[in-house]
Amino acid sequence: MEQPNRMFESDSLLRPRARELRNNATKQENHLWYDFLRERPEHRYRQKIIGEFIVDFYCPKAKLVIELDGMQHYTPQGLAYDEERSAYLEGLGLRVVRFQNREVDKAFYLVRKKITEIAEAQL
Repeated sequence: MEQPNRMFESDSLLRPRARELRNNATKQENHLWYDFLRERPEHRYRQKIIGEFIVDFYCPKAKLVIELDGMQHYTPQGLAYDEERSAYLEGLGLRVVRFQNREVDKAFYLVRKKITEIAEAQL
């Protein structure tokens, strides 16, 4: 897959959608952001544009993308789209980690622990 010359340059067509996603975050996205990621020492972004995709959370220092998946991700179309996104992002040298929304709801401590372990290993 061909990589863009400026992989982190915001695309003006995606910027309004990224802003909308930030302003209308899911309960799980808000929980992860406000109760954990926002306070981490590494700089993090919410709804970050990378190439032609918008990722839920991105930590550039650790080259880590964090995705929270709701039910729409488990349809055949959703699975295919996520596979394409992950392959593209991994082709840029990024690590993609996915959590189900219910993991954030039911096992928040374990989600936090896994993110911390991955981020620290990547640094």
